[in-house]
Amino acid sequence: MDSTETLLKELTEAHGVPGHEAEVRAVVRRYLEPLGGIEQDKIGSLICKQNGGSESPRVMLAGHMDEIGFMVRHISKEGFLKFLPLGGWFDQVLLGQRVVIKASKGDVVGVIGAKPPHLLPADERTKVVEKKAMYIDIGATSAEEVEAAGVRAGDPVVPLADFRILANPKTYLSKAFDDRVGCALMVQALHELKPAGHPNAVFGVATVMEEIGLRGATTSVELVNPDVAIVLESDIAGDVPGIKEEESAVKLGKGPTVVLFDARMIPNLRLRDLVMDTAREHGLPLQTSAIEGGATDGAAIHLHKSGVPTVVLGVAARHIHSHSAIIHRDDYDNALKLLTAVVRKLDAKTVAGLTT
Repeated sequence: MDSTETLLKELTEAHGVPGHEAEVRAVVRRYLEPLGGIEQDKIGSLICKQNGGSESPRVMLAGHMDEIGFMVRHISKEGFLKFLPLGGWFDQVLLGQRVVIKASKGDVVGVIGAKPPHLLPADERTKVVEKKAMYIDIGATSAEEVEAAGVRAGDPVVPLADFRILANPKTYLSKAFDDRVGCALMVQALHELKPAGHPNAVFGVATVMEEIGLRGATTSVELVNPDVAIVLESDIAGDVPGIKEEESAVKLGKGPTVVLFDARMIPNLRLRDLVMDTAREHGLPLQTSAIEGGATDGAAIHLHKSGVPTVVLGVAARHIHSHSAIIHRDDYDNALKLLTAVVRKLDAKTVAGLTT
């Protein structure tokens, strides 16, 4: 593995559902320590300040480090765990999937189950099983065995999935690309920017609890107080069966994306154009995306104080919000090139021109 694959493997395999990001935060902190001064807000987001040629403008690069998961909400007398979702889960992707309960005595492996179809009436076998009818089975036969394993109500539950390089060696499979891919871009951008410098102060931020309400973005933006922000995210690939071209033209391997619209933010138009113009200048492929059913940390960041010019730069992924998403290395590499090129353009005159 090269350094990028190692970084993506470490970040995606680390555990960190919303509100329980300590493990992945330790990985991000280790990578950030050589790159600038580190601060942490009071709910757990990391902020790495890298000084450049000037104290301003203040440029915020944000990726969220939490992943979707679950929390144990009830333990039955037979030893089964009822759970609630932390983040948006599609019911169809859950049954039969392995999970890890972060218990007080160590990790406990389980599997998500439901009533067997063999015991269902014929008219119910074709219906989607809802999360409320599911449970986690750790192989226990009583609540006492669950207690002995150290599992308690309130324990976080993480998808059990590892990082794999696929048959096409430029494609990677893992959990949590949403949004460890954004955290990786933030880390590597700071690494690329440090030797030659930049005409601004860059703040690399790994936010917490994005998946349950953009909470880390709301607090960390108060500490950064940015003049401009670039949100780094996983985007949704539209190149799978059943999606029409007009619904999404985003494809793996065809370049990073700039998000033109999401449910809670329209980007600053001049910053959006700067991203698109920079891609053309550097001969980098760039796709456009519109997300009607979701939002990013940009929703909180762009409303800070009197407003922050903000844009979302994405790396397309298939099958996000599941145990196994797929990204393409070319999209990642080109996103990193584009990101660093844009940051180097964000001097005081350029940033002032975004809102005049």
